[in-house]
Amino acid sequence: MTGAAGYLGRLLLERLTGTRTLVGLDVREVPAAERLPGVVYATDDVRSKDLKDLLERHAVDTVAHLAFVVNEVGADRQREYEVDVLGTRNVLEACLAAAVRKIVVTSSGAAYGYHADNPVPLRETDPVRGNEAFAYAHHKRLVEEMLARWRAEHPELEQLVLRLCAVLGERTANLITALFEAPFVVDVVSSRTGFCFVSDQDVVTCLVRGIESDVTGIYNVAGDGTVSMREIAKLLGKPRIALPAGVLRAAFGLGRRLGVSRYGPEQVPFLQYRPVLCNEKLKAELHVPRPSEEVFRDFVRAHA
Repeated sequence: MTGAAGYLGRLLLERLTGTRTLVGLDVREVPAAERLPGVVYATDDVRSKDLKDLLERHAVDTVAHLAFVVNEVGADRQREYEVDVLGTRNVLEACLAAAVRKIVVTSSGAAYGYHADNPVPLRETDPVRGNEAFAYAHHKRLVEEMLARWRAEHPELEQLVLRLCAVLGERTANLITALFEAPFVVDVVSSRTGFCFVSDQDVVTCLVRGIESDVTGIYNVAGDGTVSMREIAKLLGKPRIALPAGVLRAAFGLGRRLGVSRYGPEQVPFLQYRPVLCNEKLKAELHVPRPSEEVFRDFVRAHA
């Protein structure tokens, strides 16, 4: 597993411990006190050329690729590209060279991009158009395009691709949850879609079933329904401030230049055109997740 020290990586290792031999790779060293029994921890980069040897040494059959960089203030976009895109290519090449049978990849609904003409809901057959201005979405798109080429050229390496919507849990802390921690909820006047949510435990269940079964293909991973920013504000008990997109772009741009905001102008389409993921295929073939509103209510209670 790559990204073993990350949020989802730790949850997945906890769920899998005792079921099989586990190898956890992360660029961050996991402290001895936090290591799980039965897990072989390796500290290395997904771009490392030693990855093939690691997979061969432990006779790895299935790789869960969870390592990815999420945008932060002052982030180095070139480094993000190298880790996200070139790192994924390195993982694929190592899997092929080490005769790994299957790779399970956590992608994102962001791969569809944030566009006014996105179908509602988006299905797995819709094109990925991750916005170039938004590094996270663009890199997810590039990775998915790479995975499509590999499916055609190297069918011997089976693939399961999970396109996650916004993931929430008791310990979730990321750019999305930061929106809900502010004194007020920021919205765009012209926003046309709400948030899809999925619980971290439902994501882990999908990963475990993907690892332990022969299921392959692409699956949107989202709970039923959406939660609008108006509803989010009400559930949080906070005021909602809706601004025109142009005003919000200027405000985010100023905040980033001053170093006081985690957001930039490229995040405005993220608020305007949230991808709404169709989960029919997921529910029919892999797992039935909890509804979006229920997941958000639990998040609010846990973070009260």
